[in-house]
Amino acid sequence: MLLSRRTLKLETERLTLRLPVHADFRRWASLRQQSQAALVPWEPAWSPDHLSRKSFTNRVYWAKRSTAQGSAMPLFLFRRQDDALVGAITLDNIRRGPAMAGTIGYWTGTRFARRGYMREAIGAVVHHAFTRLDLSRIEAACLPENAASRGLLERSGFKYEGVAQSYLQINGRWRTHVLYSALRSDRRGKTMVGQA
Repeated sequence: MLLSRRTLKLETERLTLRLPVHADFRRWASLRQQSQAALVPWEPAWSPDHLSRKSFTNRVYWAKRSTAQGSAMPLFLFRRQDDALVGAITLDNIRRGPAMAGTIGYWTGTRFARRGYMREAIGAVVHHAFTRLDLSRIEAACLPENAASRGLLERSGFKYEGVAQSYLQINGRWRTHVLYSALRSDRRGKTMVGQA
C-alpha cells in the first residue's frame, strides 16, 4: 500500500508534524548545529557535509520519495504556537506482508528537550501507523545507557524486548542496543523497566 502523494500532516496538542521542505534548511541546520554535542553520542557519525544545503536537499527528496513509496515517513516537528522546529521523527523500514511493521527513530533539539514534545510526536506517529497504515508492530532501539530515550519509549507504551549485539554504528562504532516495541493489540502487560 502506497502512502498518498498529498502532503502528510499530523497534529498533536502542541505540534504539527510534516515532511521537510527546502525552506526548512536554515532552521534545521541551525538546530542541528546548536544541538550537536547532545546528539552526536547517540547517532550515526555525521558526514563532513551533514549540515550542508546539498545534504539537506537530498534529505528532502528522500523524504518525498520514501513517503510516496510507503517505505518511510520522515517528519519534522514544529511547535504550533511559534512554528519553531523542535526536532524530527521517522517511521522507517516499513514492511508489508506478514510483518506489517516499521521502526521509529527521533531526535529533539537541545533547547526543546524534556518538555514532552517527542512523547506527543511518538503518540501521533504510532496512532497513524496503526490506524491509517494498518501496521501491527512499531519497533525502536536505543543505546542501553540512553536513560532519557528508554524512559521516553516506556512512557509512550513501548515494551522492552531484548538486546541486539552490534546493532548500529553510532558515532563511528558498532554498538549494542536495547530493543523496544509497541503492538497494535498489546497483551504483554506492564513494561519491564530496568532490564538489559
